[in-house]
Amino acid sequence: TKEQVESEIEAAFEGTPQDQIDKLYEESTSDFTSGTVVTGKVLGIQGDEVVVDVGYKSEGFVSVNEFESRDEAKTGAEIQVYVDGTDEETGAVLLSKRKADRIKSWERVIENHVVGDMVTGRVMRKIKGGLLVDIGVPAFLPASQIDMRRVGEVGDFIGQTITAKIIKIDQDRRNIVLSRRKLMEEERDRQKKK
Repeated sequence: TKEQVESEIEAAFEGTPQDQIDKLYEESTSDFTSGTVVTGKVLGIQGDEVVVDVGYKSEGFVSVNEFESRDEAKTGAEIQVYVDGTDEETGAVLLSKRKADRIKSWERVIENHVVGDMVTGRVMRKIKGGLLVDIGVPAFLPASQIDMRRVGEVGDFIGQTITAKIIKIDQDRRNIVLSRRKLMEEERDRQKKK
């Protein structure tokens, strides 16, 4: 019960001034902030939820669907999770592994690439105005930048692996714009000079 837990805590901290206990408690949970990525330890699986200890006063929960396989969610595994907030009724921490993976992928791409870099990725799907290309994170390839000539059906590129040039990185919106056309034009100019 809550009373038993409190009496065990009092016994463990017997003789320690309350202000020191408060300071220790604050330090142990100070890095818990909604909207951040933290490292957690998998405690187990309850139904469709993976129970994760993130060093907060209560455990957090991640949907089992956010894991590639149940092996990835094995007890004791350390994982990166995004803190979505807390459930007001239960006090449970709401976590997302998928959002953490996305943020980490974005950071990795930004660390390794700048505007003007060539990247290779697989065309995921057709969206309004062009294509979405997976280069570690989804990047936008406008229809006007797919080829030097107008492309008949942009959907024909879905599933293909393409090389393109980064022409814009918007860090605030986490948006990258690519141009395959620019790469092709540069290659054509090189050939002309030859």
